[in-house]
Amino acid sequence: MAASGPLVGYKVIELAGIGPNPMCAMLLADMGAEVIRVDRLVDAGLGIKMDPKHAFLDRSRRSIAVDLKSPEGVELILKMVEQSDALIEGFRAGVTERLGLGPDECHQRNPKLVYGRVTGWGQDGPLAKVAGHDINYISLAGAAHAIGPSDRPPPPPLNLVGDFGGGGAYLAIGVLAALLEANKSGLGQVVDAAMVDGVASLMTAIYGMHAAGIVNDERGTNILDGGAHFYDTYETADSRYISIASIESKFYIELLELTGFDDPGCQGHHDKDAWPELGVKMAKLIKTKTRDEWCEILEGSDICFAPVLNLAEAPSHPHNVARNTFVTVDGVVHPAPAPRFSRTPSKIQKGASVRGSDTLAVLADWNFEESQISTWKEAGVIS
Repeated sequence: MAASGPLVGYKVIELAGIGPNPMCAMLLADMGAEVIRVDRLVDAGLGIKMDPKHAFLDRSRRSIAVDLKSPEGVELILKMVEQSDALIEGFRAGVTERLGLGPDECHQRNPKLVYGRVTGWGQDGPLAKVAGHDINYISLAGAAHAIGPSDRPPPPPLNLVGDFGGGGAYLAIGVLAALLEANKSGLGQVVDAAMVDGVASLMTAIYGMHAAGIVNDERGTNILDGGAHFYDTYETADSRYISIASIESKFYIELLELTGFDDPGCQGHHDKDAWPELGVKMAKLIKTKTRDEWCEILEGSDICFAPVLNLAEAPSHPHNVARNTFVTVDGVVHPAPAPRFSRTPSKIQKGASVRGSDTLAVLADWNFEESQISTWKEAGVIS
């Protein structure tokens, strides 16, 4: 099946890892780039184990298994670098340099290469070589403290904010920007995507509101963190939930009209002192009807409303069905590629490959001689 998407023709090497690096690789591959995932010869026990058909982040690309601790394996990758537009990696700072696959070695082989690297703390600084995970990075950037109710510790917001938002998405943006610049200058560069930097960037508007005195450091009391009764989630009579986001005055007026909520003259809309009491009243009102009953009343209105759907329900919602927001691959439902392109549409190019299952085919496609491939195979450099 021919590749499809705006990045068809670009070649990217992905040094396999977990979290943000495969997220970035999936985004680029869904957009049509030929991304080759370089896996270890032996399962290193990284990440959460599952059947490959459920490893959605590994979709749209092929896998080769290479011994990166051998000089021959490193040389193999450097030869692939000579043919590539970009390389992305997510190791701790200094690891690829020790392997002999750092930016200097790669740029000696291909000066135009974009070398994308994503870490939690960045390539320098006091914490650069310290282990961490998503929740640690969003904590240091100030995001974790700002999320959740005031009477409980900050909750982990899955790993969406650090790994995938501030990490994988920002790495993809950086790689694409560097590829555009390389087309002008003929020179590559290193993209240092630190999750702590990316999360801080995602928090730009919140930091601005904090500086202006609109947002304070007591979470659960502000307009976007559940402190406002008109911007929150509520439990319904059937123990499900709905979300309301009537920030603008005209939307708030419609909220009062459709729900029958009592706030004469909309006095409590922007009176923060009134929000706690109004939040209790709103919760009591929403609890009088089921989620589906509220959908009948509120869905399609301008109060800014949606039911809170679980992972099993979301793919079947009529809006998501109409937009093909979810698609089926090999009998399994995936979130579809995003964003969308009018002329060169992205697609899920294929399901996830088993580690190393495409080694021989990829090396042949990349014009390595059959004798060289056989030598590597016999020496245990590839599998």
